[in-house]
Amino acid sequence: MFEELTQRFESIFKKVRGVGKLSEENIVEAMREVKRALLEADVNYKVVRKFTAGVQEKALGKEVLGSISPGQQFVKIVHDELTELMGSSTRALRFHTNRLNVLMVAGLQGSGKTTACAKLALHYRKQGHRPLMIACDTQRPAAIDQLETLGKSLDVPVFSERNAEPVGICERALAHAKREGTTLAIVDTAGRLHVDTEMMRQLKEVRRVANPDEVLFVADAMTGQDAVNVAAEFHKEIDFSGVVLTKMDGDARGGAALSIQEITGVPVVFVGVSEKPDGLEQFHPERMATRILGMGDIVSFVEKAQETVDEEQSRKLAKKLRKNSFTLQDFLEQLRQIKKMGPLQDLIAMIPGVGSQLKGADVDPKALSRTEAIISSMTFKEREKPQIINGSRKRRISSGSGTTVQDVNRLLKQFDSMKAMMKRMNRIAGKRGQAAALKNIMPQ
Repeated sequence: MFEELTQRFESIFKKVRGVGKLSEENIVEAMREVKRALLEADVNYKVVRKFTAGVQEKALGKEVLGSISPGQQFVKIVHDELTELMGSSTRALRFHTNRLNVLMVAGLQGSGKTTACAKLALHYRKQGHRPLMIACDTQRPAAIDQLETLGKSLDVPVFSERNAEPVGICERALAHAKREGTTLAIVDTAGRLHVDTEMMRQLKEVRRVANPDEVLFVADAMTGQDAVNVAAEFHKEIDFSGVVLTKMDGDARGGAALSIQEITGVPVVFVGVSEKPDGLEQFHPERMATRILGMGDIVSFVEKAQETVDEEQSRKLAKKLRKNSFTLQDFLEQLRQIKKMGPLQDLIAMIPGVGSQLKGADVDPKALSRTEAIISSMTFKEREKPQIINGSRKRRISSGSGTTVQDVNRLLKQFDSMKAMMKRMNRIAGKRGQAAALKNIMPQ
């Protein structure tokens, strides 16, 4: 996500940090490069012009602080303008929990609209809602089948009717939802390959019947400015209240995310970061600006950890670490929790200062899976007491995990080093504790 744009910004900031003070000449030069980088990222040219003018004005004006370095001043200004460009504050959808709420989802065919409906259903079920997905996309024959398949995999009910008009389906579905005690109805509407009069007429009719609390427009981030132009057309016709940007984990250059709020006046609410059902993230303009500028996103990192880490298991692990009784079985459980958080490279990029330092480093995305396979091929006794693993056991483990004996040796050596480091840390912590206790009881 935004990898090329991030690299360009980091290169620009590096040059600015090298100057003694900000002057009109070096600011204009930096903004020329920023402008080029944004246009190459497929950001709308009007948005680019407004953004660069705003940064240049602030960098040359009185808002520049005199107490920090020129590079820090410039980065701060760019960060603030980027945040403002993407909506300034987070837009969270608010629903009642004691009555039926209706969420209507619209977008072009192929934008990921139907999949987004399923992701939204899962997202809001985690927040305590009882969702129902309504299949009103009768234009594409496979759309109903797709929604039903997604609903079955997530255990979310789907209301569908073959050979019926979308408006009638919507009316009967909402009546069914009220009878069943549903708290959130998610209406999947018809898409087309391009905007046309018939599609807009149908959307307006469905909207009239559904009377939705929120209308979300789903845009394919990989289409760049095209997504922004289509969003503007949809907004004129159905006046949506939020945007879902899909396929942000692909080759998206960032143009849609940086342009859509400015052009439509409607905020991005969610971004799709993977094809998995839980691959939907709340959109936070400030965090996204920080990520784009290569400064990490530690808040999102912590939130991901909170969602996946078992607190009770973490307490048990902390106790084992203090006693230096950490085993390969514990290590395996921690690996599985890390894998739930998402791709390793994405996690590294969220940690401030680490992502940029490891750029270009050989981060093997399959390393965790390989380690998991090796430990899983061990018996429980071998995981608890790895010192019993001899040559024949190593050959059996490597064969069972599809790795080499060298891979097994490497893992065991790394585990021994980690345990030795933990032992030293516990010893240091113990000595500091004793010193603090002595200090407290000694006469002053």
